[in-house]
Amino acid sequence: MATNRAPSEGDLEARVQEDLLRLEAYRNQLNALLQQHQILSASRQDHVRARESLEGIDRAPAGTELLLPLGGETFVRGSVDLRSPVLIGIGSGVIVEMERPKVVELLAERVKRIDQAVREMEGQINGLDDRIQTISRRIDAITRSGGAGANVGGN
Repeated sequence: MATNRAPSEGDLEARVQEDLLRLEAYRNQLNALLQQHQILSASRQDHVRARESLEGIDRAPAGTELLLPLGGETFVRGSVDLRSPVLIGIGSGVIVEMERPKVVELLAERVKRIDQAVREMEGQINGLDDRIQTISRRIDAITRSGGAGANVGGN
């Protein structure tokens, strides 16, 4: 038989402690997702830049001199043989030669997959943020009502 008794201060304190632990876990998950989101965004930018660069090279007149980046803000001058294949990484350190149109298509497909992953991740981020807000409001309501002792959350 169920009773309609009000929760005791001990019950409320236990609930607040449980909510605080859950809140911390959700915040940690949110931070991890935000870091992954940044990595995906950087990867997307790299793929878009590579595709745009290839398309730009293809539009350049034959023999156009380019600056080829080596890293560390270091470049060499060079030109591209528009008939030569492009080298592209396909994962696990494996690099293959492909014809330019195929590489442009592959890069566009990768951008689409990254965009899909970003949308899914943003849904997860929004869901976690909603949970964090709900728990925060619940904790705030309990502590404002004075239902839990002043010592909630630490010793």
